[in-house]
Amino acid sequence: MSWDFRYIVIAAGGGGPFGGGTLPGVSLNGIVLLGLSMGSPGSDAETQLLLPSLAATAWYHHRLSAAPKDLPSLIADVERFASGEYAAALDAGATLESAERAAVVKKLHDFTCLPAAYIEKANLRITQGEFQKTLLDDADLTTGALDTRFSGPTLDPMSKEAGYDPQSAAISSAYVSAFNDYVRKDLKFGEGRSYRESLNLQDWNFSHRPPGSRQELNQQVNVMPDLAAAMKLNPNLKILVNGGYFDLVTPFFEGVYEMRHLPIPAALQKNIEFKFYESGHMVYAHEASLKALHDNAAEFIRHTNNLNGP
Repeated sequence: MSWDFRYIVIAAGGGGPFGGGTLPGVSLNGIVLLGLSMGSPGSDAETQLLLPSLAATAWYHHRLSAAPKDLPSLIADVERFASGEYAAALDAGATLESAERAAVVKKLHDFTCLPAAYIEKANLRITQGEFQKTLLDDADLTTGALDTRFSGPTLDPMSKEAGYDPQSAAISSAYVSAFNDYVRKDLKFGEGRSYRESLNLQDWNFSHRPPGSRQELNQQVNVMPDLAAAMKLNPNLKILVNGGYFDLVTPFFEGVYEMRHLPIPAALQKNIEFKFYESGHMVYAHEASLKALHDNAAEFIRHTNNLNGP
């Protein structure tokens, strides 16, 4: 009997090196990714790649007057604009011609429903927190961040950005309660102890030694070079990238961008596939998306499984 341990599942917020595509003595067949983030807050690239998720959110809340009925058609239009005209406009900065700027402002208004004057004042750059606060401002509502299908009363109507995440406020307690119940009743663990759902760690070690580096780098961790090295060392390694359209924390288009810019031979791009869902960061919080994620992951494992026997 042999262990069929040849897949790694990584969710955004987790981490760890890809280990050159192997575990000790084990060659991986596949890696399943759930959410990717560039880790470059405030950059023009992040602004550009956030736009499809903003458009998807405006579509979901019925704010787009001339949008296609189906979400994939809208997403395709926004991705083309974000990668082309919008990216060029952000790159042009102060040299952007007034006519070109006006055209970009109109497109941004069409895709987000935010007022043109607001977009102008924001210098064409709409941040996550500003969008959450502004999209449903006329109804005194703030959208979620992890899942923008959720909305809740705005904490401060005069604030610039969202003061909280309505998605977390709506469902976090259910997960914490379920975990506490399971650990204490089923596992018989935790008597007299308090479960903390999160900790504020001040001294986190971000050092990481990318492939080819002579030393560890103490900076925002970027493991894309590790993934590229893993794919080159093991050209049969397959990647499945998953994401939710309504996730502003790890926007799905950032995952597409990262994969398209991996430093790998062009022939290895065929080893990467994408699956996106009408859900947020926690795909499993939407039942139809949960089932689709399960089926997609199962099919990925089936078609990359090259075992010839037990």
